Amino acid sequence: DRSQTIPYRHYYCLSHDIEMPPMGTGIFFSYHNSNNEKLIIGRYNEDVILPCLFTSEPQVVIHWKIQDNTVHTYFRDMDQLEGQYLRYANRTSLFHSEIHNGNASLAVRRLSLLDEGIYTCYVGTRSRYYVSKVVLKVGAFHTPLMKYEKNTESFLVCSILSVYPYPRITWKTDNAIVSGSSTEVTESPGPFYVKSTLNVTGLNSPCECVIENSLLNETWRGEWTLAGSHWMNQSESISLGCTVGSNFSLQNQDFRVNWSKVENVLDWHLNSSQDRTANDLHFTRNKELRDHHDLLMTLKHLHPSDSGEYLCNVSSPKYTFLTVHRVQVGKQQIGQANGFWSSSFFLLLFVLSACQPHLLLSPASPLTIQLFIRQSDVLNKVTQLRS
Repeated sequence: DRSQTIPYRHYYCLSHDIEMPPMGTGIFFSYHNSNNEKLIIGRYNEDVILPCLFTSEPQVVIHWKIQDNTVHTYFRDMDQLEGQYLRYANRTSLFHSEIHNGNASLAVRRLSLLDEGIYTCYVGTRSRYYVSKVVLKVGAFHTPLMKYEKNTESFLVCSILSVYPYPRITWKTDNAIVSGSSTEVTESPGPFYVKSTLNVTGLNSPCECVIENSLLNETWRGEWTLAGSHWMNQSESISLGCTVGSNFSLQNQDFRVNWSKVENVLDWHLNSSQDRTANDLHFTRNKELRDHHDLLMTLKHLHPSDSGEYLCNVSSPKYTFLTVHRVQVGKQQIGQANGFWSSSFFLLLFVLSACQPHLLLSPASPLTIQLFIRQSDVLNKVTQLRS
């Protein structure tokens, strides 16, 4: 900071008149210039406060500018916004109750990327004149997600809906960086939409996607695990679990759990469960869950139509964990049915022979012929049902 004595005269400051004290009062006009720029990082579409402090005195004039554009002006104890740059209309405000305490900080609402730049705060009082600079940078990091897609091949898609500046996206498996992913970027006047796709056909190891924003110092992780294949018989039951990372605790954060059959998966936005089809298996839990056993899903009375891939999605603001289970339900073997009916038939013959042996001695016994006919009918019916 430095100060200098200004000769008495009617001084024109900040485009507004400031009355100077009368000659001979012994009061000097001090000029304070802060050479240290303050760095402020704001979030896209959120609010931010640009700091500016001064020593309080009467007759305060406040003038905020960016380059040659007026952002906000205050004098005569009220805002004077006639010359305000149009982009800031209805988006700026001072803390009027704090001005007499030396606070000229400016609130800017609904930040856009166009708001980035160097802001200058000019404050004039009865005997002092202050200048300070604030560097504003705007970052975005909104709605990262991972989804699993399967057609003839299997793919993982790692994307972020709104990000600025351009993020770093890294794919890893077994702690080694994986190459070969394809990246799409949609640029617009606003932040970027970035989408990275990796082919995981034939991959059995867990795969991780990491999205990093260096400006906001934020990192998001998505992990995909193929839990294995399950070969089941019809009418059996199976419980499927979700895999989560070792540093992911169910007790200290909110999260949600979604189960879906892969052919019904539409999209994996964290808050878009209403977009799923009516046939999806879906439930949501929050942080009241206490252990991983609560994430199990049980399929009962399995049918061959239940065969397919089942996907568990555990999502929190910082993580997404996808777990895939492949379930194959086979038809009940016809040999097993034949064995059952044959055993039942011979057991019945044994009982009849013990009770009424004369019925089995006649080669043409009507009961014997009828029993053989019924066994044949039953086996034919079973064959038709299983086919």
